Amino acid sequence: MTANAAPLPRAALAGVRVVEMGQLIAGPFAGKMLGEFGADVIKIEPPGSGDPLRKWRMLKDGTSVWWQVQSRNKRSLALDLRAAEGQDVARRLIAEADVLIENFRPGTLEGWGLGWEQLRALNPGLVMLRISGYGQTGPYRDQPGFGVIGEAMGGLRHLTGEPGRVPVRVGVSIGDTLAALHGVIGVMMALYHRKVNGGAGQVIDVALHEAVFNVMESLIPEYSVFGAVREPTGSSMPGIAPTNAYRCSDGFALIAGNGDSIFRRLMEAVGRIDLAHAPDLAGNVGRVARVAEIDAAIEAWTSTRTVADVLAAMAAARVPAGRVYTAKDIHQDPHYRAREMIVRQVTRDGWSLDVPGVVPKLSETPGTLHSPAPRLGEDTDAVLRELGLDEEAIAALRARGVLG
Repeated sequence: MTANAAPLPRAALAGVRVVEMGQLIAGPFAGKMLGEFGADVIKIEPPGSGDPLRKWRMLKDGTSVWWQVQSRNKRSLALDLRAAEGQDVARRLIAEADVLIENFRPGTLEGWGLGWEQLRALNPGLVMLRISGYGQTGPYRDQPGFGVIGEAMGGLRHLTGEPGRVPVRVGVSIGDTLAALHGVIGVMMALYHRKVNGGAGQVIDVALHEAVFNVMESLIPEYSVFGAVREPTGSSMPGIAPTNAYRCSDGFALIAGNGDSIFRRLMEAVGRIDLAHAPDLAGNVGRVARVAEIDAAIEAWTSTRTVADVLAAMAAARVPAGRVYTAKDIHQDPHYRAREMIVRQVTRDGWSLDVPGVVPKLSETPGTLHSPAPRLGEDTDAVLRELGLDEEAIAALRARGVLG
């Protein structure tokens, strides 16, 4: 796959039009994924400032490099949604759309006359993805919520870090991206229902904390049945042994030896034949009971060896193991390149950067990076002409500050 190459003749979502009203992370991430598989994504941004993500983290020539990934395969319409005329333009656009994505605080669109009931009357087939901190209903719906709060309320933040220490951030905006992924799944199910079952459009209501909560494994069943509150355990996997990060002479190696036969091979590789064939360690329950002893035996072996030596020995023993990758490690890894997970992208301004490839990988209609992230309002006139506005009408809207 080559960034900026022409799209496939028939992408998986060819013919699907998406209007993206989101900003920053959750809504735009969902729009990014749909655009990678061929949807025509029209991103509405406020004139003048645009999406705040344009200025987040590290900037190149005044624009965030994060923006170059998050907004690829999209068109930018600079439109003031707070103005009545801007809302009228949005209605005309949404009337012809398949999907609307928004991640404003609940009630914002209703205040602009763009709530679900009004839009459904305008476009009965519309699929509307709404991502918010706490969802569109419930006692917390009106509270502001960002991904970091969703991660805390969803139970994730309590489990990150070392026991007895301050809960730490995962390191990326995982709450936002999990919400976006759930949103994309919902959009695809709603589009399938509309096409195959003859159903109407519908709302997909995704709350940040619920998206996080949905991947929290057995957290609630364990509490419900045993009254057990799962606590942070650092790098180990509670109740599954042995799986941990083990100190080496020059860093750490992650070793997952929790399968029964894998455990035996691991113990043989580290020279602990006694543990490899101990009857009470043949299954996971017995290993969990002696996990501290097992971890100590593994680290006594790894601590005198380099990470490279440990990984080589684990590969020879067919034991899953790996190093802790940094951005530099990822960038230099040949497997990432072979899987086209790092590709070269040329920006609208002509400079190049390496960016993540597309996931998931479809055999017949793979995703593509067919257009770079747009400049603010770059596609405003083209989109409005598609709606039937003539040059005079466009100029008048721009003169009144409705367009960027």
